[in-house]
Amino acid sequence: MGLRDRIAAELTAALHGGDLELERYAAPPGDPGLFGITPADPAWRVHGQATGMLTGGFAALMLQSLHPLAMAGVDQYSDFRADPVGRLNGTVRFITTTTFGSAPAAREVIGLVRRIHTRVHGTAPDGRPYRADDPDLLTWVHTAEVSSFLAGHQAYAPRPHRLTPAECDTYYRQAAPVAEELGAREVPRTAFEVEGYLTRMRPRLHATPAALDSVRFLRAFGRTPQERLAVRLLSNASTGLLPDWARTELGIRRPAPVRVCWDRPLATALGRTLEWGLGPSQIQAAARGRLAGAGQG
Repeated sequence: MGLRDRIAAELTAALHGGDLELERYAAPPGDPGLFGITPADPAWRVHGQATGMLTGGFAALMLQSLHPLAMAGVDQYSDFRADPVGRLNGTVRFITTTTFGSAPAAREVIGLVRRIHTRVHGTAPDGRPYRADDPDLLTWVHTAEVSSFLAGHQAYAPRPHRLTPAECDTYYRQAAPVAEELGAREVPRTAFEVEGYLTRMRPRLHATPAALDSVRFLRAFGRTPQERLAVRLLSNASTGLLPDWARTELGIRRPAPVRVCWDRPLATALGRTLEWGLGPSQIQAAARGRLAGAGQG
C-alpha cells in the first residue's frame, strides 16, 4: 500500500469508522436533501473543506467546553475518553449526513441525536440542573460549532475559495435549520448576530476543571506517534481560531507570533498533505450524483 492509500485508509477509519456508508449520500436520485444544500452553497463549501473542518472542529470543542452546563453533560455522559474515535465518528457522520446526505438519511441522524439528548440530564458541579435537549444549551453548542467551522474555513481554505461577508451570512442561515431540528431556538443567522450572541454569552462562560481536563486530553490524543503529532499540530493551530478571552480561560499561552508564523504554516502543510491523501471526496461525489439524478428515479 502506497503512502496516499495509507493516509486515506487511516483518515477514513479515524473520521468515519472505516465505512463511508455512501448509500446515505447517493440515493434516492433527485432527492435535494433535507435542507436543499448544493455544491455552490457556502454550507457545502465550508463542511467539505477538510483542513478548515479539522482545525475548526478542535476549536469548537474547546469553545463549547467553556459552558459549564454543556461541559457537565459531556463529562458525565460522554465516552469521549474511553472511545474518542467513536465519538468523533458520530459527530462527523452527523455533519456529513445533514450537509450532503439525502433527506431520509438526515432525518434519521437528527432523530437519533434527539433521542440521545433526552437521556442526558443531571446536575452540574455548581448545583445547577442541565438537560442536553435544553433549547438554549443547543443554541450554544450549535453557535460555537458553526462559528468555529467558519473560522477554520476562512483561515485554511485556499484564498480564492474563502467566503465573502455576504456568503458568511448565508452559511449561518443554511446551518441554522439543523440546530432548530434538534430543538434550538433563536439561532443566530448572520455574522453580526453570531458576534452579538457570543458577546452576550461571555459572562456565563468559564473553564471548569472538567473543561481544562477535556482540553488536555484532546490535545494529547493519538493512538500512534504519527496521529499524536497530527493532533498536536492541528489543535495548536485551532487555538488561533479561538477568541482571545477563550484562550485565556483555558490557560492556553501561545503568543500571536507563534500562532501566525509557526502554527498556521504547519497546519496548512499538514492539511494539504491530508487532503492529497484523501483525494476527491467520495461522499461529495455521491451527493452530486444524487442531486443530478432528478427524473431518473
